[in-house]
Amino acid sequence: MKREVSADRGGALFRTLARLWPYIWPHDRRDLQRRVIWATLLLFAAKLATIAVPFTFKWAVDALSGQGTAPFAPDSWLAWAIAAPVAMTVAYGGMRILMGVLTQLRDGVFAKVAMHAVRKLAILTFEHMHELSLRFHLERKTGGLTRVLERGRNAIETIVRMVILQLLPTIVEVALIAAVLFYQFDWRYVVAILITVALYMWFTYLATEWRISIRRRMNDSDNDANTKAIDSLLNYETVKYFSAEEREARRYDRSMERYEAASVKSYVSLNVLNAGQAVIFTIGLTATMVLCAFGIRNGSNTVGDFVMINAMMIQLYQPLNFMGMVYREIKQATIDIETMFNILQRPPEIVDAPDAKPLAVSAGSIRFEDVGFAYERARPILKAVSFEVPAGKTVAIVGPSGAGKSTISRLIYRFYDVSAGRVLIDGQDVRDVTQKSLRQAIGMVPQDTVLFNDTIRYNIRYGRWEANDAEVEEAARLAQIDGFIRMSPHGYETEVGERGLKLSGGEKQRVAIARTILKAPPILLLDEATSALDSHTEKEIQDALERVSKNRTTLVIAHRLSTIVGADEIIVLDKGVIVERGGHHALLRLGGLYASMWNRQREAEAAREMLAQAEEDKAQPNRNPPQVADDLAPAAAAE
Repeated sequence: MKREVSADRGGALFRTLARLWPYIWPHDRRDLQRRVIWATLLLFAAKLATIAVPFTFKWAVDALSGQGTAPFAPDSWLAWAIAAPVAMTVAYGGMRILMGVLTQLRDGVFAKVAMHAVRKLAILTFEHMHELSLRFHLERKTGGLTRVLERGRNAIETIVRMVILQLLPTIVEVALIAAVLFYQFDWRYVVAILITVALYMWFTYLATEWRISIRRRMNDSDNDANTKAIDSLLNYETVKYFSAEEREARRYDRSMERYEAASVKSYVSLNVLNAGQAVIFTIGLTATMVLCAFGIRNGSNTVGDFVMINAMMIQLYQPLNFMGMVYREIKQATIDIETMFNILQRPPEIVDAPDAKPLAVSAGSIRFEDVGFAYERARPILKAVSFEVPAGKTVAIVGPSGAGKSTISRLIYRFYDVSAGRVLIDGQDVRDVTQKSLRQAIGMVPQDTVLFNDTIRYNIRYGRWEANDAEVEEAARLAQIDGFIRMSPHGYETEVGERGLKLSGGEKQRVAIARTILKAPPILLLDEATSALDSHTEKEIQDALERVSKNRTTLVIAHRLSTIVGADEIIVLDKGVIVERGGHHALLRLGGLYASMWNRQREAEAAREMLAQAEEDKAQPNRNPPQVADDLAPAAAAE
C-alpha cells in the first residue's frame, strides 16, 4: 500500500511538471524560448567552471609543495617556484568568480521565463474561477479560495525556479564530478560518490514523504484559520452587536493551535532530515578522503589530489544539499498546486453552446415556458412556471421566503440552467446565446449591493467602463446621489471601503442604481432592491428606480408590496408554483395569499408607526398641552 501511495505521489509530481512545461517553453513566445536556450548554455558553462575550481586548487597546492602537476610549466625552475603558486592561486580565484558570474547571469536570463509562467498560470486560474458557476462559489469560502490562488501562484514560482535553476544544474554537476573522478582517480571514487548520492536521496525521499503529511495538516489548519479571520473581520459589526469578541478569538485560536502543533512537527522533522543528510554525506566524504590518503602513501596521488578530493566533495555538498531542498520544496509546492490544478480541471457548469450567437434584443420581452429548476434533485424550487414580461412593461414577483423568487432572476442571468422548460428573451433561448451578450443586455439592482474597495467613481463606472467622467456624473445625478458625493471632501474620488461599508444602505443602493443607469440595459432586474431600507430612504430609492425602469422591460422581485402597487402585473409564487396573478387591486379583491401578505405588511407598518409616535411623544411629553386640556375637559364637566 505504501508503495502504491508513493508511486501515486511521484506520478502527481511528474504530472505537475508536465503541465508546467508549456508555460516554461511557450510556443507563442520565441523570445522566451531563446532565453531558455541561453540559460541552458550558461548552465553548462557555469558547471564547467565549477569543475575547474578544484583543479586549480590542486595545482596551486602541488606547486606550493614542490610538485608540478599543472598542464603547463615555466621554462626555468626559478620561474616555476615563483610564478606557478601565484598563477594557480589567481586561476583558482578567477574560476570561482567566473562560476559565480555565469550562475547569476543564467538566473537573470531565466527570470523572465519563470515569472511569465507564474503570471500566465495565475491569470488563467483567476479567469477560470470567474467562469465557474455560482453554485461553485456559494459552496466555497472566499478566504480559502483566495488562499488557494496565493499558494498556487507561489508554488508555480517555486517549482519553475527549483527545477530549472536547481535540480537540472545539480544533476549536471553530479554527472560531471563522477566523470572527472573516474578520469583523474579510479572507479572506487565514483562508486563511493554514487553510493553517497543514492543513500542521500533515498533518505531525503523517505524523510520528505513523512514531512508531506505534516505539511498537509499545517496547510489545512492555516487555511481554516485564515478563513475564520476573514469571516470574522467581514462581520465586524455583527461581532460587536453580540459582544462576541472573546468567542471569535477562541474560535480563531483553536485553528491557530492546530496550526502551531503541525508547525512544530514540521520544524522537528526538518531537523531530523538535515541531521540525517549531514551524517550520510560526511561518511561519503570521509570514505573518498581515506582512499586518497592511501593513494598518497602509495605514491599514486599527491597532496594536491587530497585537497582536490576534499574541495570537490565539499563543492558537491552544496548542490546535494540543494537537491534535498529542491525535492522538499517541489513536493511541498506540488501539494499547494494540486488544488489549483483541480480548480483548473473543474469544467464550468454553464458554458456557451458551440453555435451560440450574440443575443439580439429587439424589444426586450422575457418569457418563461414551463420552467422547472432544483438546486438539488430532492428539493425542486420551481415547478412548471410560465409567465411573460412584455417589452417595456413591469412585472413583479412576490411570495413567501423560499418560494423561488430570486431563483428566477438567476435563471434569467443564466447563473444556472433550467432543469425543464425554457427561458426566452425576444424568442431566443438564453442557452443558445453567448453569456456575455446576455448579461450585457440586463441590468441588476440587487438587495445587497456589494461595492469594490475603490472610489465612488470606479464603482459607478463599473456599469460601462468606457464611459467618461461627465457620463458617470450624469448617472449619479439621475440616481439622486450626485449631491451627496459633491458634499464629500474627495467627491467622486471618495473611497467606499471594503464591500462599501463606509456608505449607508441607501447610498450604496443609489450607487448601484447609478451603475445600472450608466449601463443603460434594455432589460432591468430589481431583486428586492429596497427591502433593507427605511421608509423615507425607500421612497427616494423607489422614485429613482421608477425613472430607471421607464420604457424598459422590468422584472421586480419584491419583498415590500407597497413598492409594486403600480406594476403592470403581479405574480404570486408559493412553493415554486404560481398561485395568483393580476393587478394589485384585482389580487386584493381575490382575498388570497397576496391579500393576506398585504394585510400583514400594512398591520406591521401601522404598528411600527404607532411605536415610533409613542417614542416621540415620550421624548416630548408637553409638546401638545392644549390638546391634553381639551381631552380632560369633558371629564371635569362630568364631575
